[in-house]
Amino acid sequence: MTDTPLKLFNSLTRQLEEFQPIHEGEARVYSCGPTVYNYQHIGNMRAYVFADTLGRVLQWKGYKLTHVINITDVGHLTSDADEGEDKMEKMAARENKSAWDIAKFYQEDFERDLARLNVQPKQHPRATEYVEAMIAWGERIAEKHCYELESGLYFDISTVADYGRLARAVTDDGEGRIDTVEGKRNQADFAIWRKTPAGETRQMEWDSPWGRGAPGWHLECSVMGEALLGFPFDIHTGGIDHREIHHPNEIAQNQAYCCTNGLDDARNSGARIWMHNNFLVERRKDGEGGKMSKSAGEFLRLQLLVDKGYHPLAYRLMCLQAHYRSELEFSWEGLQAALTRLKRMIAGVERLRKAAAINKDELRPLDNDLPLTGADFSAVEKDFEKAISEDLNTPKALSLFEGTLSNSEYPISRLHSLQRLERTLGLNLFELERTDLRIRPKDAQLTEAEIEAELQRRKEARAAKDFASSDSIRDSLAAKGVEVMDGDPLGWEWRL
Repeated sequence: MTDTPLKLFNSLTRQLEEFQPIHEGEARVYSCGPTVYNYQHIGNMRAYVFADTLGRVLQWKGYKLTHVINITDVGHLTSDADEGEDKMEKMAARENKSAWDIAKFYQEDFERDLARLNVQPKQHPRATEYVEAMIAWGERIAEKHCYELESGLYFDISTVADYGRLARAVTDDGEGRIDTVEGKRNQADFAIWRKTPAGETRQMEWDSPWGRGAPGWHLECSVMGEALLGFPFDIHTGGIDHREIHHPNEIAQNQAYCCTNGLDDARNSGARIWMHNNFLVERRKDGEGGKMSKSAGEFLRLQLLVDKGYHPLAYRLMCLQAHYRSELEFSWEGLQAALTRLKRMIAGVERLRKAAAINKDELRPLDNDLPLTGADFSAVEKDFEKAISEDLNTPKALSLFEGTLSNSEYPISRLHSLQRLERTLGLNLFELERTDLRIRPKDAQLTEAEIEAELQRRKEARAAKDFASSDSIRDSLAAKGVEVMDGDPLGWEWRL
């Protein structure tokens, strides 16, 4: 390892900053999690691949990582406004289930998707576990920073300095999506507590000093961030859409709670660095496109990718191929290219193992500071670390990794070095085999055993120079959706 400093882009200051931990030797990170009223689409999941990569790099740098991803199971309305239906209540009514059952089902599905994308385990606190703490938080800030309307308790943004600096709301119209609630002092004021309307009953509601109801959506992240990480903590992450409303509101709450001043000192926001990943965008046939959402076009869940025969880690690689702050365009062709690239990388590891005459289980994980033998790859690791330390430049880091992977000299030392570097990528290259990437599509006509049997017949036909039979078997497989790649150097490869 080198001493290359880790530089990260701080959305609050709009500049690269060197990571300096608030607590020596530790990194404390909070990432805004999902509202578990429905399945998460792959655009949502890009945020967690990014956050996981950040966490992996921090650990690779030697920091003890504490990483929280909250679960929103109450309070999030159907828009960013302070009016409308609660997403959990709406889905519960539609599916004729309890809101608690809805939350449990979709949280479990979300966590399965995280595991399939090789996202390392994190803390997943649920908003409903912290309602009492949210009420206490509201009581602490209410006198100086809030006012009560018939519909609930609202935060007065004029009571804190630099509101909206994160969003650049004044110049970018960042608060334009907030609807007007009658009686608000300022258009951007937001709910701390929402009273249940007279004559209605929610499945999720609690008693509070402001009436029976439920907390506002923004409050949970402030409360859980302070409770689990302490103020100020190191890094707060989320999708770029959170930069415009949710995170400015969260920051305002944090300022009010801590009795802090303006945001020239980023720590007054509750976190020293705020980081945001850009959208996953989908191009339509008409050439137009936009951010991926649950309401636009085909609902692209991770499970749909699997149903079509794509390994989840091909999507992780697709995310790593673009810088997290750049828009990433999704296409099936791009996903197929990522899957092919992943196969080649795994094949490269297999080739090095063969050259080193060792099995997969014989290559044990190594500590970062363990010296290498047989060859010195410190220059390679220095270049890789320089790339990954420059605001998580994963596209460049991937290219450097593959360049090292393509050479078979000094295979054992090369494998050990690459194994260290791969920890930041999370692609499981040293655990998977190419056959693991063969995911049977939901509508496949043949089983893997049937395909292998046909390929064996074809090999026997070619060995007997019966090329007519060989071609006939290949064409028959192609008609059933099986592509045979004869030029594969490690043995015939195929894909559905």
